[in-house]
Amino acid sequence: MQCETRVIVLPEQLCEAVERRFGTRFSSLEEFLIFALSEFSRDDAAQMDEAERRIIEQRLRDLGYV
Repeated sequence: MQCETRVIVLPEQLCEAVERRFGTRFSSLEEFLIFALSEFSRDDAAQMDEAERRIIEQRLRDLGYV
């Protein structure tokens, strides 16, 4: 079953930084974004303690996603 997709526009510099930092763990920028957005939107993410949530939000902010 194939999902519908959307096209998003991101700054080239941000994409390159993410690829350098996470390129060994993810085969593509799209794979990283799917993972990050899936993790961030999971129901149990709402149950994280506040400190963990702040850390994740800061990391995403540092990467330019938030």
